[in-house]
Amino acid sequence: MTHICLSAAFPLLLLGGGSAGAAELIDSGLQNPSDSVAASSTTLAAGDLYVAPGGSASNPGTLASPTSLANALTQIAPGKTIYLRGGTYSFSETVTIERGNSGTSGQRKNLVAYGSEKPVFDFSAQTFASTNRGLQMFGDYWLVKGLEVKNAGDNGIFIGGSYNRLEQIEAHHNRDTGIQLGRYASTASNSEWPAYNEIIRSYSHDNYDPDDGEDADGFAAKLTVGPGNLFDGCIAAYNVDDGWDLYSKTDTGAIGVVTIRNSISHHNGQTLDGTSTTNSDGNGFKLGGEKIAVNHIVENSIAFQNKKHGFTYNSNPGSIQMKNNTSWQNGQSNFAFDVGTHIFTNNLSFEGGASDKTSGTDVSSTNVWWKNKKSENAKGLLASAADFVSLVPSVTRAADGTPVMGNFLKLATGSDLIGSGTPAGTNIGAR
Repeated sequence: MTHICLSAAFPLLLLGGGSAGAAELIDSGLQNPSDSVAASSTTLAAGDLYVAPGGSASNPGTLASPTSLANALTQIAPGKTIYLRGGTYSFSETVTIERGNSGTSGQRKNLVAYGSEKPVFDFSAQTFASTNRGLQMFGDYWLVKGLEVKNAGDNGIFIGGSYNRLEQIEAHHNRDTGIQLGRYASTASNSEWPAYNEIIRSYSHDNYDPDDGEDADGFAAKLTVGPGNLFDGCIAAYNVDDGWDLYSKTDTGAIGVVTIRNSISHHNGQTLDGTSTTNSDGNGFKLGGEKIAVNHIVENSIAFQNKKHGFTYNSNPGSIQMKNNTSWQNGQSNFAFDVGTHIFTNNLSFEGGASDKTSGTDVSSTNVWWKNKKSENAKGLLASAADFVSLVPSVTRAADGTPVMGNFLKLATGSDLIGSGTPAGTNIGAR
């Protein structure tokens, strides 16, 4: 198996799902506020606050005298920043940003790494249980940046609020999905479902649920999420189930439209050490569930060497917009869209398992599908290994978390795929 470096911060990082069965875990996984890592103080600090692993709630929260995280979370004012000093923060309980603890559209509350330091939230002391999430965010208008979250008893980070932004997060070895969006409580109305959240340049890998191995995805916006949620520049790898899961369930109805851009999903369906189960799906991008139509948007994204499908509608009969995506060497098929009026533009499929299924519109005949053991579009344009500079997997991350692929899957000079898309001059595929 290919091992791929995924972070500039580590000499070697480990690379690369959910289903309806996760619904009960989500709804029963609400942390009692009295059990959460939170403070009782409601006095807002005048300025920024500094937190360190050894910080004390009795300290003022200055750089020289840092406070505790629980204290800072309840004292920080909109427009101000909690700076996390580097080091390991060991928790045995969920860290909660409660509902009502929010910034504003013009003044977020910020929880960010201090300078180039690396704060690590380690929840190893938690047992495997749906009540044992790592960081759960029920407030609105927060920015969380530069944080590593690992070993939670359930989700690494769970977002139940709206208008939040996660940036440069690494979530790994959690015992459910690394980063997941869903309603904060089973009593939440549809209007309260998390909406307009952004997960940017983040990396979720090696998440594994020890119960049955069918719930731990890299990223999930499923079951109970509102409109406008976005993933951009993210990587999901070596998660025991799927890279992305956008499952809708009959009991709760359609979720809001989710947009995924500039993202990579690979080697899902097992962890790097080979751990898998018969229940591990292993899709790169799972885009639906239970025959419920939702018109998601997936652009400039790449799926390769996942256990099952690269991109799959997963029974979503709607009009998913698939534009300039590349899928290569996935176990069952690169594109699985059996039913629906999906809209395909400039997608590239090469060396898949079974033939692609592509129900919907082939815009301007620009899609190069893998069918009958060859890659070809409706105009007769063929793709071969010679069209790529390299087919040797390589995925790293820049200092800001941006995925870097070098020459991997890059179109070679002189390839007929260059400029053959629509609008005229657009390349076919994600690169």
